[in-house]
Amino acid sequence: MTGPCGSDCPLGDEEHWRDSCGVFGVYAPGTDVARMCFFGLFALQHRGQESAGIAVAHGDEVIAHRGMGLAFAVFDEDSLAELPGEIGLAHVRYSTTGSNVIHNAQPMQGQHRSGPFAVAHNGNLINYAALRQELADEGVEFRATSDTEIIAHLIARSPEETLEEAVADAMQHMQGAYSIGVMGPGKLIAARDPHGVRPLSIGTLNGNGQYAIASEDCAYHVVGAQYMREVEPGEVVVIDRDGLREIRAVEMSRKAVCIFEFIYFARPDSHIYGKSIYNVRQGMGRLLAQQRPTEADIIVGVPESAIPHAIGYSQVAKIPFQEGFIKNRYIFRTFIHPDQRLRELGVRMKLAPLRETLAGRRVIVVDDSIVRGTTTKQEIALMRDAGAREVHMRVCSPPIRYPCFYGVDTSAGRKELIAARLEVEEIRQHIGADSLEYLTIDNLIAATGLSRRHFCTACFDSRYPIRVPANVRVSKFDLEMEKAPVAVG
Repeated sequence: MTGPCGSDCPLGDEEHWRDSCGVFGVYAPGTDVARMCFFGLFALQHRGQESAGIAVAHGDEVIAHRGMGLAFAVFDEDSLAELPGEIGLAHVRYSTTGSNVIHNAQPMQGQHRSGPFAVAHNGNLINYAALRQELADEGVEFRATSDTEIIAHLIARSPEETLEEAVADAMQHMQGAYSIGVMGPGKLIAARDPHGVRPLSIGTLNGNGQYAIASEDCAYHVVGAQYMREVEPGEVVVIDRDGLREIRAVEMSRKAVCIFEFIYFARPDSHIYGKSIYNVRQGMGRLLAQQRPTEADIIVGVPESAIPHAIGYSQVAKIPFQEGFIKNRYIFRTFIHPDQRLRELGVRMKLAPLRETLAGRRVIVVDDSIVRGTTTKQEIALMRDAGAREVHMRVCSPPIRYPCFYGVDTSAGRKELIAARLEVEEIRQHIGADSLEYLTIDNLIAATGLSRRHFCTACFDSRYPIRVPANVRVSKFDLEMEKAPVAVG
């Protein structure tokens, strides 16, 4: 995988294991919280590029601005000026339940008996279809097709007196992966599912009762906050004028952070479980180099996500690391669809091989993962076209054989996962590499310095930590197939 890109990206890039969303919030009376949220979204932009939104609490009101595309395209000085408040909640989205339309953009708003609120969600509910049907039977009308709207309705309809109690009550009904931010007048709330599948943490601002929450701690740097701690699985954290307090909403189960946060999703300068993502990725490369020593002239990392892995590989292999590709840094999501010829060019729009580096060389190319194999095959072809004498593929994850139900887009199911259909040697032949080696799952876990029980590894071994109903479907468009009533307006 070489970077985030959505389904209508001009590259025809079908290789990426795409995470769902990024959540950011601030409780900071007396500051420009909308602007702080805007900068927080910039730091989390890698987690979602389809839509962005900011909601603020202003007096007894909750005001929101949402739009399609990247944060810089959704917000400007005028839109930020229309979001005064002392509490802010922000979101960037990549859709894993519900399509890429404005009604599914977040934060979503609702009305609880205690007042208005907004909710932002990273993850995926595996019982969303059953919950939606229950709500529809009770007369609820839906505007969107996202499981986040279901969370909003659960909170809105809770009989509990306070917003935080309503969030804790909603969690009794939710199954799956969810790290959520909820905001109402006077308070900011963070909550996490009992397995902690998706990351969420708390930071402090200025040391005077101001706080931030974020999917990744890399977002704290840009707003001058300091990391405090992770939100514990099953916990609800409430931030208001009295400070910070915790509620145990659901009993914590076995911790199961998605292992792909370490492999690819999280930014290299983030930390999870107190571990540096950058250092762990280098460790993956080092262990992969030990698995299968191979003679070569240079090590190349697929930019940009696999660069730390490749550096680690180079350190052990004692083979120089060099740039083999130049990445076009100005390709983002677009709503201008390419013609068929440009689709066929695929990765050529994004990566240009460095002939001066590759020509006549035996190359070990390191990537973080292979999902469908389409992009990997094109990358290897580009290197051969540039004159590479040998191309040895090294992958810093085990083969991906099973779909994810917890907030990663695997809409097509197992049939599109190349490792679910082909053995390693068949994959090597398909992508055109001289050799292919995947990191073993034992070495992957060893690189983190933690035990296997800290992670969800179901996409490799089908050990799903949260029981998946037998009738659950994989497609993120499931709710659009349901003939549930849709409100007008």
